[in-house]
Amino acid sequence: MEQALQQFRDAINAAASAGKPLRIRGGGTKDWYGQALQGDILDTREYSGIIAYDPTELVITARCGTPLLEIEAALAQHNQVLAFEPPQYGPASTIGGVVAAGLSGPRRQAVGAVRDFVLGAVLMDAKGEVLHFGGQVMKNVAGYDVSRLLAGSLGTLGLILEVSLKVLPKAFAETTLRFEMPQDRAIDQLNRWGGQPLPVSASAWHGGVLIVRLSGAEAAVRSAVQKMGGEEDTQAEMFWSELRNHNNAFFAATTGPTALWRLSLPSVAQPLALDGEQLIEWGGAQRWLRSEADAATIRNVTAQAGGHATLYRGGDKSVGVFHPLAPAVAKIHRNLKQSFDPAGIFNRGRMYEDV
Repeated sequence: MEQALQQFRDAINAAASAGKPLRIRGGGTKDWYGQALQGDILDTREYSGIIAYDPTELVITARCGTPLLEIEAALAQHNQVLAFEPPQYGPASTIGGVVAAGLSGPRRQAVGAVRDFVLGAVLMDAKGEVLHFGGQVMKNVAGYDVSRLLAGSLGTLGLILEVSLKVLPKAFAETTLRFEMPQDRAIDQLNRWGGQPLPVSASAWHGGVLIVRLSGAEAAVRSAVQKMGGEEDTQAEMFWSELRNHNNAFFAATTGPTALWRLSLPSVAQPLALDGEQLIEWGGAQRWLRSEADAATIRNVTAQAGGHATLYRGGDKSVGVFHPLAPAVAKIHRNLKQSFDPAGIFNRGRMYEDV
């Protein structure tokens, strides 16, 4: 592995000297995410392998190029999971890419996002130096939590070499309920359930049908089924897998001029007056929109509801993939980039053109 580290260091130093960008890339399963790609590829897949895994401590540490499937297989042997259900987007997905992209699946509403499970990270900076942040326990941070800052940074701050992640046991029992109801009623119902001690681990509304997953102890799940009603679907595992990996009919239909937007909103926000088709997750807090409406309209309507909009797939990236930042927040982004990557070589412009 030292040879791989030296190759990374040589590539980084050469790029910094020449002022040329580097494109950090694992399996390439999320190349479509973010702004236009720039620079020569810095392939992380050679730096692979699980470094440490202690099922009793609920912590796994792996190198950046380790396939996500390899990690999930190791966890499955001990009936444990990455609770935030990262989308796989294919067998080539790596754990470094999972953390860098910061994308979470259906269970995020119940357990938290990727960043909530990052305990520590090892980073190679723009000088080729190896920096260590965090550790392998929850209470290990004094000052700025850089390891979690890397989650969702899209590789713009440096090359993530290793990550330590908290894992959780798989639920003892799980079932799915279906309800027929319109969007406004579904949002209201999800928020009412959200204020009750119910083991809701995921939810999705689309086409007049609300689907809710319950996970936990057998007694808690059975009690919730009796309280909530609905039609129980014991064959819903495929549905949640397809939703997690965005390969169901809703996501597959995003073609041509139709863009797929991810809207982040307060869960109590009422249905948005936007043209297109919607799918709602996370108790109403995440809403997917397939639409040909212009970016300004979508972002204005979303902002008025207290949220922000990301151009997830398709569409015209010249409008900016991520929601424009407030001046003060944009300044923080630029200062962080300057501190970690003063030469501006790592995934240049992947999040914002001026970062």
